Formats: sequence, structure tokens, C-alpha cells
Amino acid sequence: MVPDIETFMKFAFHQTKLALDSLEVPVGCVIVGEGNNIVASGRNRTTESRNATRHAEMKGIDVLLDLWRETGFSKTQVAEKFSNCILYVTCKPCIMCVAALSMLSIKQVYYGRANDKFGGCGSILSLHFGDHSKRGFKCQEGIIVSEAVSLLRAFYEQGNPNAHRSHRPPSQLV
Repeated sequence: MVPDIETFMKFAFHQTKLALDSLEVPVGCVIVGEGNNIVASGRNRTTESRNATRHAEMKGIDVLLDLWRETGFSKTQVAEKFSNCILYVTCKPCIMCVAALSMLSIKQVYYGRANDKFGGCGSILSLHFGDHSKRGFKCQEGIIVSEAVSLLRAFYEQGNPNAHRSHRPPSQLV
């Protein structure tokens, strides 16, 4: 039996909850490869790493690239493998992540909630369509949106203790 979209998304939500527990913006992902197997996962680690590029998708890509390097795949083999992968992520990927996914020629992206401020799959830019130098990929939104929204709401309601003082609620300024 082939797992369905919601099953893979639930694995992505596990990563999201790990991010929330680590006081990161709660976004998580899994990458599914050949044979419908999860081959990598990631969660936001921007605060932990003090690096704004450590989004869930980028962490998942890093895990996968490391695995394939250890296996000894050539660049051509890595490119071919990426073109058969599907990303499941709890929030619409940002412009940076969509650009990376497009350059890697990922096959498809499923995501939960929209990202109206930074989304690269149609909110701000439509980088998933590709161009002469990149192959495009399909996006499908709205997978388990209520849980994605709930986890983000929980994060922002508790207040981000890592945010600049001017963005924290008064209860955290003590």
C-alpha cells in the first residue's frame, strides 16, 4: 500500500512539533524519494544555528545531499534522484527555498498553510514554474491547514523569546 499525502504530511508535522519544542518557528518537512520512502526530514533551525537560511526545506535538502555524497552518487545521479523526490512541508516554502527546490528540479511540493508574506509558490513570486535554466515543479496547497495554523498560532501566542525585545510581549520583558 502506498502512503497517501496526509500520511506523509503527518510525518512533516512531527518535525514541526520538534521545531516548536525548540522555540523555533514551527515548520517541518519530509522528502519522499523512490519507492515512496521518506529519505530526509528537516525542521526550522534558524534560531538554534543563528543562520537565517536554516529553514526546514534547506535542512531536508542538506540531509539528503549528505546521504547521497556518502553513497558516492555522481552529480548526474543526484540530479536524477532529486527529480523523483516530493517534498511535504507544513507551510508554503519561501522564495529562497522554492528557488533551491527549483534549481534541484524537485518533482512536486505539497504544503499546508499559505505564506502570504514570503511564499515562492505564487504568493510573492511564482518560482516553481521554472524558466530556461530551471525545471518547474507542481505545488499543491491546503494539506492539513488547521494543524499548521494552530501550531504557528501557539508559537506566536507564547511569544518568541528569541525575538528582538520590541517584538516580545510585555510578560517576556522581565
